Amino acid sequence: MKNYSIVFCFVCISCILVFTQCSENKREPQTVEAAPPQATNFGGYASQEEWGQHLVTIGGCNDCHTPKKMTDHGPDFDSALLLSGHPAQSPPHPDVNRKEMEMKGLIVTNDLTVWAGPWGVSYTANLTSDSTGIGNWKEEQFIYALRYGKLKGLPGSRSLLPPMPWNATKEMTDGELKAVFAFLKATKPIHNIVPAPLPPIAAVH
Repeated sequence: MKNYSIVFCFVCISCILVFTQCSENKREPQTVEAAPPQATNFGGYASQEEWGQHLVTIGGCNDCHTPKKMTDHGPDFDSALLLSGHPAQSPPHPDVNRKEMEMKGLIVTNDLTVWAGPWGVSYTANLTSDSTGIGNWKEEQFIYALRYGKLKGLPGSRSLLPPMPWNATKEMTDGELKAVFAFLKATKPIHNIVPAPLPPIAAVH
């Protein structure tokens, strides 16, 4: 009888060990499946910079911040000057009667990097990673600039001038703005000191 009891005990212990092992094996896949894929943090792109490049492209940032060159199918982006803003060596503003324009409320531009209107003349900024661009900016400055429309993202500074669409960019999420900033900080640095804006003619006469 004792032999049967001993055998019965061994069988019970073996069953408990097997059951415990099976339970542990069943729990492991649940932990792995619960982890979200990392790509979802970047809008489906492999990196924050790639997501930022996508946002810059579809947002039309190059339309104003990249100088143009004439081709057989019209003006096109100058790939050597991507996002470097209005070229410092270009004419100061479109050759027009600014006083008459301002009185009529007209807005004139030549290659979209310089704009003349009732507010005066504004030049699109250098967005490259150079020190004359946003090379020295901090992330929080960039977010503040695009969310509140303030020059260099500094509280108390002047408002960003037309045609900068900060009323649209303020609707971007923190993640989107951070991705755009990450991409711009990774761009080729282009040294270009953009001219300061000009006041309207009515303000200086």
